This record gives sequence, C-alpha cells and structure tokens, in this order.
Amino acid sequence: MTEERAKRKLSAILSADVKGYSRLMQDDESLTIQTLKAYRELMTSLIQEYRGRVVDSPGDNVLAEFGSVVDAVECSVKVQQELKEKNAELPESRRMEFRIGVNLGDVVEDEDRIYGDGVNIAARVEGLAEGGGVCISGSAYEQVRNKLTVGYEYLGDHTVKNIAQPVKVYRILLEPVDAGKLIGEEKPKTKRWGWALTGAAFVILIVGGVTIWQLYFRLPSIEPASIEKMAFPLPEKPSIAVLPFDNLSGDPKQEYFSDGITENIITSLSKVPNLFVIARNSTFTYKDKAVKVQQVAEEQGVRYVLEGSIQRSDDKVRITAQLIDATTGRHKWSERYDRDLGDIFAIQDDITMAIAKALNIELIEGEQARLWQKDTTTNLKAYLKYLEGRKYFLRLTKEDNTRSRQLLEEALALDPDYANAYAVLGWVHWLDARYGWVESRAESIKIAFQYAQKAIELNDTLDMAHRLIGGVYVLKRQHEKAITQAERAIAINPNGASNNVNIAGALGLAGRWEEGLGYAKKAIRLSPFPPVIYFWVLGRAYFMTGQYDKAVETFKKAVHVNPDYLVAHAFLAASYSSIDRQAEAAAEADEVLRINPKFTLESYAKTLPYKNKVDIERYVAALRKAGLK
Repeated sequence: MTEERAKRKLSAILSADVKGYSRLMQDDESLTIQTLKAYRELMTSLIQEYRGRVVDSPGDNVLAEFGSVVDAVECSVKVQQELKEKNAELPESRRMEFRIGVNLGDVVEDEDRIYGDGVNIAARVEGLAEGGGVCISGSAYEQVRNKLTVGYEYLGDHTVKNIAQPVKVYRILLEPVDAGKLIGEEKPKTKRWGWALTGAAFVILIVGGVTIWQLYFRLPSIEPASIEKMAFPLPEKPSIAVLPFDNLSGDPKQEYFSDGITENIITSLSKVPNLFVIARNSTFTYKDKAVKVQQVAEEQGVRYVLEGSIQRSDDKVRITAQLIDATTGRHKWSERYDRDLGDIFAIQDDITMAIAKALNIELIEGEQARLWQKDTTTNLKAYLKYLEGRKYFLRLTKEDNTRSRQLLEEALALDPDYANAYAVLGWVHWLDARYGWVESRAESIKIAFQYAQKAIELNDTLDMAHRLIGGVYVLKRQHEKAITQAERAIAINPNGASNNVNIAGALGLAGRWEEGLGYAKKAIRLSPFPPVIYFWVLGRAYFMTGQYDKAVETFKKAVHVNPDYLVAHAFLAASYSSIDRQAEAAAEADEVLRINPKFTLESYAKTLPYKNKVDIERYVAALRKAGLK
C-alpha cells in the first residue's frame, strides 16, 4: 500500500495582523475586542467578494487564500482603504491598523487548512508592512506589476526565518498620485543596442551625473507642507524632525537597535549649535504609523524631515536615510550605507555631518570637537546591550526598570569605562528611588549619585549625567545645587528638550518661577508632543506666577495626555478655584480623590519640595477652596 502524498498547490496567501494590538488590549480590552470583531467581519466580506476564503483567524490575525494574486492584492488595497475610513471616525489612540502581507507560493493543503513556506513567507512579509499598509513578495509582484493602479516601492531582499533564499519585498503605494510608480529598483536594461550604446550612456552619466542628480532631486516627490498651517512659527535657524528609522530586519526584536540609532542621531544633531532639533519624545509618537512628511512638518513646526530605515543581518548593517525639505517637497540629501556592524559608530557621525553640510551649517573647530567627542563605547557587544537596556528604561515601569538594570550591568561588564551606560544605569536607580520601587530609597539615591559621578569622570560633556546629579539634588531638596547641575547640562546641550524642562523645574522649586517659564516653553517647542511632566512643569510655573488662565489651559493638556496624573488634576483644581470657577474646581478635586481615595491635604503638603513656604501655603489654600481636605 503506497503512502498518500500531501496535496500541494500554488496559492496567493494574504496574512494580516493588528499593529500595536497588545497596547490596544491593555488600554481597553472590551472596546478593542468589539472593534476587532467589526473589522474582521468587514475583511471577511471583502475577501469573499474578491473570490478568496478565510483559512484561519486566531487572535488578531487573519489568514486568507486566493486563486489569483491580482485578487489578493486588490482585496488588500480595498481593505486598507475601507479601514482607513473607519479609523478616521475613532480617536487616534483607539484606531486599529492592520498590516497586510501577500505572497504567491507553494502550500500544503490539509482539509481546510494550509501550511508550508508559502504561508510562512506571507507572514514574514506582513511583518515588514506599516500599520495601514501592504507589502508583497517578489513572486507576487511579478504577477501584478502592470495590472493594478497602484505604485510600488522596492524594499530590498530580506532574509526570512526558516527560508533558505532571501525574499524580495515590495511596499504598495496606496496614494492615487503614486499609481504606476516604481521606487527603489533599477529598471531592466535593454540588450538591443549592445555595448556601444552602453558605453555612450556611461560617458553621459559620468559627465552629467551631478546635473542629473540635482535635477532629479529638484522634482517634487511629496506634497509640500504649508507654512501657514504649521502649529508653531518656523525657527530662524534650520529646523529638523528625525522620524524613527524603520526596522527592515524582519525581526521585531531588533526594534531596540533601529530606535537606538535614531535616538543617537537626534542627540548628535541637537548638539549642532545652529540647528533646531525636535526631541525624541515627539518624533517617536509617529512610530509604526503611516505618516506623511507634510503632516510631520506642520505638526512639529519644522522645515526639514529626516527619515530612513535600518536592516541588520548578522555582522552587516544597511542604513538608508533621506533629508526632505517639507516646504518644497524636495530631497536635500539621501544616502545608503552598507557596512560592517562594527562601523555603526562612524555611520552615525557621517549622517550628522552630511546633514550639517546639506543645510549649509559650518562648524568651527571647537564645535566639531564637541560634536564628535565619543559618548559611546567602541565595544560593539557593550553598545548593543546598552541600546537594549535604554529601551527598557524608557518604558518607566518597575519590571522594565529591573530588566534595564540587568542589561546595563552586562554592558559595563563588557566595557567598564562606558560613560553612557553608567549614566543611564544611574537614572534606573533614580527611578527606583523616585517611585519607591525598592526597599531602601536612600541607597538607590546614593548609587544613582555614584554612577552619575563616574559617568562625568569618564566624560564631562555628558549632559544626561549632569542632569542626573541635578535630579539627585532635587530628591534631597538641595535646590541651588540642583540648579548648578541643570545649568551645566543646558550649557552642554541648549537644544535638549530634557535639559530645558529640567532647569525649568529646578528653578521653580527654588522659587525662581519667572526664570523657569522661558525654559519650560522652549522645552515644549522642542518637543511639541511632550510627556505629561512637560505640561506639569509649565503649568506649575503659570500657577505660581498668578497666570491662572494659562495654567488651566496647560493642565488640561496634561490630563489629556494622562487622565490619571494626580498632581495635574490637583493643580487644575487649584487653578480653577483661584479664578472662582468653583464647579470645575470641585470636579477636578473629585478626580484627585478618584485616583487616590486616601488623599489628604496634610500628607500631600509634606511631599511638596518647594523652597518657598509661601508657594506651598498658597497652593494648599487653593486646593482647600476647591473642596479637598
């Protein structure tokens, strides 16, 4: 009796999942399930309309099979168009964006299920798509390239887990203006005219290469941003926002690497004196979102936008970057770096220098020395540990803080002279003390101070280390010492949003509220989508200087960012009561008690670290007037 052969066939496979599904579930589980159910029903209906069938739909995934690649890709485009319309009706934080991947490949059929490399490749290609976007494999592209009214961007060859050969990947360009375009891939060369024409073309390209390059990049590639619609006036000096570089490694676990490189580029650029650089906090709000350069420029109030991608494979790295003048929609500079992974430090420097040159910023010798002074290790393994440790630190939770500490300690074991690792590890201990995540708060403060001193000993120009020492002095209520360190950090990097909000807070605690106002405003200009603490520092300064209407406006922004931020609700209650808007003050007092039912004015007043007792008394009196006891 012969063994029954597995049933194989060639199919077009559509794989989809929700971008940021875990975050949506954490924020509102029932609403996320409700939205997912509605969106999945819409997708199922469209899949059937395009002659496909849903094979499986576990969790937030959808797996479908089509007999035609054209049907599969057309269906994918239609799905994204209709989901975009539905998402437009939802608050931004509740929008559910699917990533879709399509592949043409051999599959094994077992009853109603399908398996095999064809399915695996579809899933891997899907992982390279943006939220709201579609990516297709090279095999799928060959079937649809001239048959659909869409454009394509070639994303290169990608090594796919458990697949022997690299897979070509293309991104579908969904905008009508991109129909028929092919970006990023050289068109096939004709052989008809032979070597003579090839040689002539080569000479022409050599002679006219620069001119052709310039003409090419003078052609508008995006819709220009409107200066009139910008949220902020353009700064006098060149202004730039650096978008998170896309991780094209095919491995979500490599996000820390692409994010870390992006952050380092932002830090390097912020040290260029004649450049205005938007902070990481704001540009990373666009991470994993299909966002237009025009939108970024208008929301952040900048002229230039830098975007790029990173693909890491074993000991090699490919980084692409392009600088766009958003007001004209034209490229100023672009480059691709194919290097050994160990060259990553030099690549970051090259990008910073190239941008400075493209924007006609000349650095004097002293400025170059400060800019290129290495803040990083030369030990690649230590550097990778540091990047991953910093990723966990930025999440600001007790569990992530513990993981960050482990990774940073491993980085220092590899390089005991790594200044940046000491500084961030110091901040990890500072957070432990600040939020009471350890038994001995005093011990954590002590360790944080020691690590900050060690970092400065190794690199006195490391502004985050000086900022950390200032933070330790704040916890100790040594206000003038905190200001001295904050001033040192701002002198090293006046463009750093964190440095500006830090000195604003230190000045306020010492009772120098008017001085702090300017720094707080600058911090928010450098980070238009800031963490809640930025609004709190600015609003607190408005309150203490008697500008209650502006305080109300600012604290309303704070509670919008974080509805459970108790101190913002408390200051909003005090601000309302100070201008006799008692009903609104009472409502905010109720919010304080919702967040902490055991709240008392007596215990709260003891936590206020302000040097000037008059400030505390005025604030507490306003809270009492709002109805808190």
